[in-house]
Amino acid sequence: MKEQYSKYILDNGLTVLLKEIHTAPVISHWVWYRVGSRNELPGKTGISHWVEHMQFKGTRKYSSEDMDRMISRQGGHMNAFTYLDWTAFYETMPAEKIGLAIEMEADRMVNSLYDPEEVESERMVVISEREGMENEPTSRLNEAVRKAAFLHHPYRTEIIGEKEDLYRITRDELYEHYRSHYAPNNAVLAVTGDFESDEMVRMIEAAYGGIPAQTIPEYHIEAEDLIRPAQTVTEHGPCDVTTMQMVWRAPAGNDPDIFPLTILDSVLSGPSSLNMFGQGSISNRTSRFYQKLVKSGLAIAIGGGYVTTIDPYIYTLSAFVSPGRDPSEITETVHDEIGRIIRDGISEKELEKARKQARAMFAYSCENITNQAYWLGYSSMFSTPEWYLNYMEHLEQVTAADVRNIAEKYFRPGHCLTGIYSSN
Repeated sequence: MKEQYSKYILDNGLTVLLKEIHTAPVISHWVWYRVGSRNELPGKTGISHWVEHMQFKGTRKYSSEDMDRMISRQGGHMNAFTYLDWTAFYETMPAEKIGLAIEMEADRMVNSLYDPEEVESERMVVISEREGMENEPTSRLNEAVRKAAFLHHPYRTEIIGEKEDLYRITRDELYEHYRSHYAPNNAVLAVTGDFESDEMVRMIEAAYGGIPAQTIPEYHIEAEDLIRPAQTVTEHGPCDVTTMQMVWRAPAGNDPDIFPLTILDSVLSGPSSLNMFGQGSISNRTSRFYQKLVKSGLAIAIGGGYVTTIDPYIYTLSAFVSPGRDPSEITETVHDEIGRIIRDGISEKELEKARKQARAMFAYSCENITNQAYWLGYSSMFSTPEWYLNYMEHLEQVTAADVRNIAEKYFRPGHCLTGIYSSN
């Protein structure tokens, strides 16, 4: 992935990343804001996600109906996401129509209305979404495990927020969060597709250049170390099958440890995609945990993975426990297998297979113009675009000894948290 991109910084601080791809007359335009649940204070959890919803509720120039209708009428589509460290909005359009997306995003960067009636209507939408999660076993287990895995870091709270906060947050607090974080000097614009860079810069400058920079709130957040001591979290409720998670602290996205972890993840659980669109898939049936847990009858299915974040997050192994089997059998087997890697390492054959799987997953995740714009912006949220462009080169440098060292550093039993959701 050595294709070149161009970087520009406007006078107001907006970072612009451009990558020309002339394979189809399509352009994808993303705005990434450096604000997510990591930037929320107690009492205001979920505010970033709610603000994202409100950004679709209209400006004086574009009503909420206009936004979706005008984009879709021109053959495009739009969406948005709020995550731990960021909030992103995108439109993918026929190339000759991209001016509409640029103008619309620049407008709602500063001119969203936050009509009180719309705020109250959306409050109930978000609360309903939250209540749906509370009735879903995997979501309940995820929340319990995260709260136990972090003592104080904002990563411990669900992105959607606590229900009591969703009832309490006011319209003025939403609007203040929007005005404090949605600013050009807190944003990255990533554009890929069929354009000439000089002309695209002129269009972006015309739309975004007049928006003033803002003073962005500073956050002094202390990263958390390895999970200690070993503990178990239990949740109960109606369910057809017992679900369990085992989590360990994972390195921050910009930590070099992330690359041997990628190989270890493939060896243990099968390859993961860091692209949140989930492009492509590869069977995990040859992974060690599948062989030890599923083929042996201990689990119905397993999966593992991690995400790249500003601060250290978690690596998660999930399993559906086979009827009649005890979750402790799974935890013992998992720790035994990790202990075997710490003691004996992995083979060169396993290392090469993991590299091949990573190459395939990465290729799947880059296969269209929207995904390539995603990668430029996403990698900028915790590192730089070079992280994405040099991803495979870093993986090629990982050795079997590196993988063994990562297992020893992060995955010892004393650094593991186990969560179990059952009907008992």
